[in-house]
Amino acid sequence: MQFLHAVSLVVPDYDAAIAFYCQTLGWTLAEDVDQGRKRWVRILPPGATAGSLILARAEGPAQEAAIGNQFGGRVGLFLATDDFARDHRAMTAAGVLFEEAPRVEPYGTVAVWRDPFGNRWDLIQFA
Repeated sequence: MQFLHAVSLVVPDYDAAIAFYCQTLGWTLAEDVDQGRKRWVRILPPGATAGSLILARAEGPAQEAAIGNQFGGRVGLFLATDDFARDHRAMTAAGVLFEEAPRVEPYGTVAVWRDPFGNRWDLIQFA
């Protein structure tokens, strides 16, 4: 068996990213381990047991330039939910910037949003 354990997301600052994802969105801080010059920071969406994000602080100009553009301007991250209306309402109330109104597609209900670092996400409830 294989599964995707985590995806690394380059951010400008560990604590700012933790504050947004864990305090604003209610994600779980699964690990925050000081490794000297860097930290191992792993977070999970509410209720998730797999499919985590590793928050990686940018080091140097090339990584700093990638913040918010790791996917070339495309939506690169997909947050699945079992209740789109609930999560869209909560995220909007928390100040999350949605780029569009929710729309119904053959595969489900979806809307694109951005984190404060410029990363584009889909919030999606599969049909």
